[in-house]
Amino acid sequence: MSKHRCAWCLGDPLYESYHDEEWGVPLRDDDALFEFLILETFQAGLSWITILRKRENFREALDGFNYHKIAQYDPEKIASLMANSGIVRNKLKINATVSNAQAFLKIQQEFGSFSSYIWKFVDGKPIKNEVKSPKDIPANTELSDRISKDLKKRGFKFVGSTVVYAHMQATGMVNDHEINCFRYHEV
Repeated sequence: MSKHRCAWCLGDPLYESYHDEEWGVPLRDDDALFEFLILETFQAGLSWITILRKRENFREALDGFNYHKIAQYDPEKIASLMANSGIVRNKLKINATVSNAQAFLKIQQEFGSFSSYIWKFVDGKPIKNEVKSPKDIPANTELSDRISKDLKKRGFKFVGSTVVYAHMQATGMVNDHEINCFRYHEV
């Protein structure tokens, strides 16, 4: 008997694996939170499956998503990223990755960790929605609007409300698994 999954991931083994193992699992590790933030910023305007298929290329090109290293990238490194056909070669997004790493480090200094900062918006516990079908899932919410504004105020780029909401879903701040999905009660 097969498991019932959220409709959005059906039909692609990579998507289904991501859904089953990662999406919606509450993350409190700064390294993982940064990786998803960067992947979500590169996803802006593209499909998530495109980014998932390039994830390992991003990991290799961006020094394992090491924000300490990324914050120090110079024009030569940025040029090498622009020449890397394995990633999304968008200069604005690449430059945003560098400035976002710098802003990420500042948040860690101020709050002790990025996790402490971001999870305070949901009082440290996931919001559990009751999604019946994909059309019930919003692209953004008042909360993602508020987080987006705060991130931008702190120097982040490519963190519009839709990107922030996708980050919240991916990192388990919000549970948008369909209520009949096998993962709904697991995360």
